[in-house]
Amino acid sequence: MSDDAPDPALARLSAALGDLPKRGPPPVERWNPEHCGEIDIRIASDGSWFHNGSAIRRPKLVRLFASILRKEPDGSTVLVTPVEKVRIQVDDAPFTAVEMAIEGEGEDRRIAFRTNVDDLVAADAAHPLRFEDGESGLKPYILVRGGLTALVSRALTYDLVDLVEERDIEGETWLGLWAGGAFHRIAPAGAAA
Repeated sequence: MSDDAPDPALARLSAALGDLPKRGPPPVERWNPEHCGEIDIRIASDGSWFHNGSAIRRPKLVRLFASILRKEPDGSTVLVTPVEKVRIQVDDAPFTAVEMAIEGEGEDRRIAFRTNVDDLVAADAAHPLRFEDGESGLKPYILVRGGLTALVSRALTYDLVDLVEERDIEGETWLGLWAGGAFHRIAPAGAAA
């Protein structure tokens, strides 16, 4: 597949979204307002948003807030506009990957994800999959944009595990999976036993 050809997995998810507006996120990386403190907004580990302890139930409002999220160099997450910046609480990852499309096999495999706020991202070298051990097992994350990640839902995690294979890298055998021309490492093969 050429570099300028559309990713087929991403195209499939995009088509499933239908007529949603196709604007990209605002240029939050260019905005540098003064820090204005904290606001009582929390993103729970399941991707639910809360304000003052109450769930934010309007999807359009959640998508608006998500579009102005930014990861700061100190690791905190903020909502940022051209004139203000406020810190919020994120229990795990700010997004959740809730849908996945897979095209191809092995080194030619393409995997794309849709998040709970309708961001679309294809796993590749610029948007790597990262795997951590959690209390309830393997927790995969994908880099969405600007240091912000999506936790892959439990159901999709099982589908990813079905794609795991071994690969020798620099004399060590790794478990991982191919996506977007990159091998996304999970763990050394001996560590998984």
